[in-house]
Parts: sequence; C-alpha cells; structure tokens
Amino acid sequence: MPRKVADQKPKDAKKSLRAFLKSLKGFRFLIIVSLIFAVASNVLGLFSPKLLGNMTNSAYSSLSETGHLDFEPIKLIAIQLIVIYLVAAVLNYFESYLIAYATAKYTKQLRTQIVEKISRLPISYFDKVRFGDTLSIYSNDTDTLWDTLTEGLTQILTSLTTIIGCMIMMFLISPLLALVAVVVVPISVFLVSKIAKKAQKFFASQRKTLGNLNSHIEEDYSGQLIIKSNSHEDASLAEFKKINEKLYEESWRGQFLGSLAFPVVHTLTNLGYVGVCVLGGNLVLSGKILIGSIQAFVQYLSRFNRPLTNLSEIVVTVQQTLAASERIFNFLDEPEEEPDPSPSKTLPKVAGAIEFNHVSFSYDKKTPIIKDFSAKIEPGERVAIVGPTGAGKTTIINLLMRFYDPDSGFITIDGVPTKEMKRSDVRRLFGMVLQDTWLFSGTVEDNLKYGNKSASEKTIKTAAKNAGIDHLIESMKNGYQSEISEDSDNISAGEKQLLTIARAMIENPPMMILDEATSNVDTRAEAKIQEAFEKITKGRTSFIIAHRLSTIRNADLILVMKDGNIIEQGTHTELLKKNGFYAELYNSQFSDAD
Repeated sequence: MPRKVADQKPKDAKKSLRAFLKSLKGFRFLIIVSLIFAVASNVLGLFSPKLLGNMTNSAYSSLSETGHLDFEPIKLIAIQLIVIYLVAAVLNYFESYLIAYATAKYTKQLRTQIVEKISRLPISYFDKVRFGDTLSIYSNDTDTLWDTLTEGLTQILTSLTTIIGCMIMMFLISPLLALVAVVVVPISVFLVSKIAKKAQKFFASQRKTLGNLNSHIEEDYSGQLIIKSNSHEDASLAEFKKINEKLYEESWRGQFLGSLAFPVVHTLTNLGYVGVCVLGGNLVLSGKILIGSIQAFVQYLSRFNRPLTNLSEIVVTVQQTLAASERIFNFLDEPEEEPDPSPSKTLPKVAGAIEFNHVSFSYDKKTPIIKDFSAKIEPGERVAIVGPTGAGKTTIINLLMRFYDPDSGFITIDGVPTKEMKRSDVRRLFGMVLQDTWLFSGTVEDNLKYGNKSASEKTIKTAAKNAGIDHLIESMKNGYQSEISEDSDNISAGEKQLLTIARAMIENPPMMILDEATSNVDTRAEAKIQEAFEKITKGRTSFIIAHRLSTIRNADLILVMKDGNIIEQGTHTELLKKNGFYAELYNSQFSDAD
C-alpha cells in the first residue's frame, strides 16, 4: 500500500494546549510548587531595586544634611538585601530541582505511552505512516515538551510576575513616569502577536518536514545496499537535498519571524527610556522626586523591559510546544485495534482445520483486494497460495493472522470464528517465516529463543540441527553465544533464513506460514531451506506463498489466485493436467529459466 506522511499542521492550538495540560496530571503538584518557588524568588528580587534606591537616598540625605556618611541605615538596608538574595537563591535551587525531577518523570512516562501506543496500533497504521514520522514524535517532539517544562513555563510565569511587579513598583514611585514607560507596551504586544501568527505556520511545517527528513535518512541508511547496487546515490542525495532545503527554508523563516519580536520590542522600550530620563531629570531638578527613586525606577524599567524583549523567545517556545503537542497527542489519539471479544473463545487442542467463508476485503474500503473468497483446508494439509503480484496472496495471510479483519464473511479455525478469539491467541497458533528475515543485535541463542524464552539448550540445538544450521553455528567463534550484528550482515541471506526457520521450530506452533521464504536465496540455499520446510511443516497445517512454483510441487493443495479470487485449485499434477492459468505460470517460469 502507498505510504503517506501524517498531517502535522496544527489545526486547533487550544485543543493541543488542553491535551498538554491534561497530560501533566500526576505531576501538577510538583510543577505548581516549583513555579510557586520561582515566582516567590522573583517577587523577592523585586524589592532589591527599591532597597538600593533607599540606600542611595539615605546616603544622599546624610551627606547633604551632616556632611558625612551615616553607615547605620545603610548597614541595615545591606543586611536586608543579603537576606533577600540568600532566600531567593535557596528558592531558585529548590525550584530547579523540583522542575527537573518532574520533567524527567513526565517525559519518561510520555515516551512509555508512545511505545505502548505503538503496540496497540493496527497494522494499517504502519502501512500508512512512515517510520521517520513516529521517530520524530518520540524524540524531537518529546524533547520540545521537555524544554518547555524545564525552561518555558518558568520563563513565561516569571516574565509575567516581573512585568506586573515592576509595573506596580513603578507606579508607587511615580505614576507619571510609569505612564511614560508603559505606553509602548500595547504597541509591542500588538506587533508581537502579528509576528507570532506568521511564525506559527512555519514551525508547524518545519515539524512535518523534519519527519519527512527522518524517514528519508532512515530509508537511505537501511537501503544502502540497494542504493549502491543501482547507482542511485545521486538521485537519493538529490532527494535529501530537496527535503533538507525545504527544512532550511522553513527553519530560518520561522526562527527569523520568532526572533523579530526582539528588535521590535527593544526599539520601543528604548524610546521609553528616553522619555523616562528626560522627564525624570526634570522631576529631580524640581525636587519632586529623589535621585535614589529615579535610580530604582530605572532598574525597574530595565527589569520590566527585559521580559518584553524576551517575548520573541517566549513566542518561539509557545509555538514549538503547540506544534509538538498536537503531533504527540494526535498520535496518542490514533484509532487502536478494536477490543478483543469478551468473553473470547479458545482452542484447548488445535487440529488445524481452517475455512474461509465468502471472505471479502479491501484496504481502503473502496478497491476490493479479496472478493468472495472461500476455501476449506483440512488439518495437517500443506496449502500453497500462488498467483501474480497483487492477486491477494499476502492479504490472505494478513486476514488469517487477524492483522486485518474481513469486510464481510469470516474465517474459522477448527470451527471457531477467529473474530471470536483474541488476536494474540490467534497469532500464537501460527509460526511465520517471512521473505524479510528479521534478526536483532544479540547472540545466536537470543535470536533463536525469541518466540520461546524458556526453550532448553537441547531444544535449541535440535531445532538448529533440523533446520540444517547447526554446523554453521558451531563453526562460529563462540558458537550459540556468537554475536549477530545489528543488520546481521555477518551471515548470508540463506543462513538468516535457516535461523528464522529454527526459531519457528523452537516456538513449536500448531500451524505454519511461509511467505516467500526462498525468494532471496540461491538454488543451493533453497534446497537446504526446502529440506527444513519439510521438517517444520510435517503434521502441521501450513500455508506457503511462493513465486517459485518449483518449491510447492509437494503441496497437498494449491490455491491459484487472480484478482482476489481463487480461479483454480488442486495438486500440482492435477493443475498441470488442466493446462490452465497455473500451467501457464509454471511453464513460463521454466521457459524463463531456460
């Protein structure tokens, strides 16, 4: 099925914000306490300019009145300042500790929710959304929320506290000077809000493009063998440059607009300084205000302007948080697999009789893939499913494993409809050997025990011997404890396939599915794999999907599919005698081989 990138453009900022705040449940107490400490520390700091102004006024008064400096009142004010600074430092320490602890716990929980969500998503989600998009949500977007919690929330709250507190203190010192100082605020807010709206769309688009870039890099990295073998390096690099250029354009435009607020606000606040200095000088000369009060007022004005000039950073933080929040919580709201039936049916003993009853299915509910498919498989039969690409062979397996459910009709195992069973119970009935041989970094033994962690050493070695892979394992330096690399590139494609067959043997399922399991190996490896197949399918109901028709001659039943329908069925000999579509496929393969 074609893959597409999930829409990442924010559609409802309020909804994203509500979802983010709701997700903080369980951490709100720690976050609120840390924010209270931050605000308290900030409020204490608001008294220091006033005290410093009083210190200047006290020194000026004593010098002008007595001709010498009286240190007693200055000493008292200095002690008050030291106490304020110490208490503020302690509050800052606890605020930093609490917010760091709460944020670490929160992001740990969020990442766990994302991984758990992945396990609950239907296979259809992975058919539609690229790996890089989900990886970007897991890493980049959760990091954005981390930054917001550790710095953004505190910065926003302390900035608001500073603005309000400084405004109050300035009005207490001189209402006239305060009016001159704050007249630029509504202009600044208006301009910043306009800039923020323009920046938002670039940040949203940046997140989407970053997901595309991650997907492209992941695909290129994992597909280097194909890229190099097809001399596709230049085309791949050109595609990367195209996406990277788009990300560059969106990033710099978003950052530019986000940071544009700083010079705008800075220019306006400087005009406020000019007005305060001119008017304040006249008030001092006329004796209407003391020099120390002007000193304090200028300090408050500086503190008042600082969060205003930082509005650009706050705007960037808010916009990035909204974009990241929407991506994360839209992902967590993705439709999950329908709940298993309750109560569900189980099979205490599996014979392996399977029946497809008038099954129809389409991936998009528009284009039929399987049309009124019916088939009856007896216990222990080896069933081969053949047909051209797109005939619906793998879709049959997807339905059998309940990766998807039929649009109409039903499938039974030993007479029990699979929809009346838990998905996990259905899937445990089958062992799968696929065309893509998935092995992970770890020892050979760990890979073999993947489906049966409690398997004994004897069971593992017996399975390896039956799969014809024991000699290879024992020839390795550390035998069953030998490490397989992340891409398992230290063993051949045929050896990988034999390992997956041994893994399926150790799992010892009642039934088997072999999906194009010999398509990537040479004739010699195919012979070994076929021999292992004979052992693993003996006495088990088995489904074999194969393009190489020579590998399914011994099947008990061959289902020939075309356009979602069974058009022929029978044994290899019977189908050749019919001289129909199967005979045409079979003869064309041998003609091609010749």
